[in-house]
Amino acid sequence: PILILDEATSALDTHTEREIQASLDEVSQNRTTLVIAHRLSTVVGADEILVLKDGVVAERGTHHQLMRLEGIYYGMWERQRAADEARENLAKVEAQVE
Repeated sequence: PILILDEATSALDTHTEREIQASLDEVSQNRTTLVIAHRLSTVVGADEILVLKDGVVAERGTHHQLMRLEGIYYGMWERQRAADEARENLAKVEAQVE
């Protein structure tokens, strides 16, 4: 069986995404799974990641291989990490104000 997930967790907060991702990981066992995602945390454990640029495969590999390349994937990962960190810091400040 083939499972196709197209932006399955894109509209979720980080906590809910983690919970759903754990369930999706279970459902994906022993089947080919194609994940289309902009949120890179959903593909970290993938056997192979394809990075598209202008409709062409620009990079491919595992998360660790792509991070070592310091190319397109690396840049997207770093931007998303910084944005997640900023959101977490903002949430802490807002909690202190309340």
